[in-house]
Amino acid sequence: MPAAEPAISFLDGTYREALALTREARDYVLHQERRDKAGLPPDQQLVASCESLRLTARLTQVVSWLLVQKAVQAGELNREEAAAPELRLSGREVCAVTEPAGAIEMPNRLAELLERSHALYSRVERLDALLDQRA
Repeated sequence: MPAAEPAISFLDGTYREALALTREARDYVLHQERRDKAGLPPDQQLVASCESLRLTARLTQVVSWLLVQKAVQAGELNREEAAAPELRLSGREVCAVTEPAGAIEMPNRLAELLERSHALYSRVERLDALLDQRA
């Protein structure tokens, strides 16, 4: 059983990180996003809104994947069930993109959240790929 301990600790740490980042993103959207976009021209406001949606998509994908892995650790799902396509990390065509659709300078806080969410998504994407190697 000791071999499972690091995986559980790592998973719990990543889960806490994802939830904290999700809370930060929520707070940004609720309290600061509107002010940040107010000074931008309409076309740049649209791009910033799209990037906020990308942030949300990344975090949703990561938290969903982590919840599936926690279910495996708890014995609620087995590895084969967790490897089903609908339970794997998805949304790569949206979530893996690092450059906004339009050439604008992102508001600082949004840019920071986008960068951190991309790093987290990329890390979880590598972990998800390990499922293929285990199979």
